[in-house]
Amino acid sequence: MNTRRESLQTGRKGKLSPSLPVISLLTDFGTADYYVGAVRGAILSVNPRAVIVDVTHEIPPQDIEAGAFTLLAAYKTFPSGTIHVAVVDPGVGSARRPIIVSANEQFFVGPDNGLFTYIYDREPSHRTFHITAEKYFRREPSSTFHGRDIFAPVAAALSNGVKSKNFGPLINDEVRLPSLEMPLRIIHIDRFGNCITNISREAFEGKISSLRVNGKTIRDFRNFYGEESSNKLFAIWGSAGFLEVSLNGGSAAKILGAKRGDAIVVTMIYKI
Repeated sequence: MNTRRESLQTGRKGKLSPSLPVISLLTDFGTADYYVGAVRGAILSVNPRAVIVDVTHEIPPQDIEAGAFTLLAAYKTFPSGTIHVAVVDPGVGSARRPIIVSANEQFFVGPDNGLFTYIYDREPSHRTFHITAEKYFRREPSSTFHGRDIFAPVAAALSNGVKSKNFGPLINDEVRLPSLEMPLRIIHIDRFGNCITNISREAFEGKISSLRVNGKTIRDFRNFYGEESSNKLFAIWGSAGFLEVSLNGGSAAKILGAKRGDAIVVTMIYKI
């Protein structure tokens, strides 16, 4: 598949032209330092026409699981042909592999450290390539900044039409995080204090009567956050497709003393 999208847009004077390549960035770099700007510059040096979109640069430092969840929650909103550069890379400079994942007519470029686990789970027909073609790297890449020197130029080359297979061999032994499906647990706490669980809407909607988190039982299910003003914990299906424990106007995580990984006990509705 050509890595540049074949859809057409109306350009100047009403003429049709190929749509511009989209490259998304997701990192734990923050915005106080030069790192994000350098990654952007490395992309634009190879493809000045690239459209660069920031998903976030506020993943907690070296938190691979948080990066994996955020990527999962965001990737399907992007158009076909998008190239996602994801860099949460505590093993930078080590023997961990740089990879390209082709899935859902999109591409994911980053370290083979489990960051793309939830993409593998959602897209079982994905293909993964070990990046070994150093001619696509920046000259004399730093051992501490592969985001700039390897992942950014590789993504830019993809956006210029280079095929995934040209970067290196197929592999099928990617590093993976624990399964997203079991055991039932909190997998993310957002900045509002909502506790996002791995209870999927597709599998569980209409089947749960209550859930228990850190000794507290939640029986109230709502359709939107402001449905009721009382200071009461409730469950709600969030935008990422998972059940959240929330508190209108407050932090459910603070009330529960919750952290990622805490177990969820579910009581099911049984029909006779």
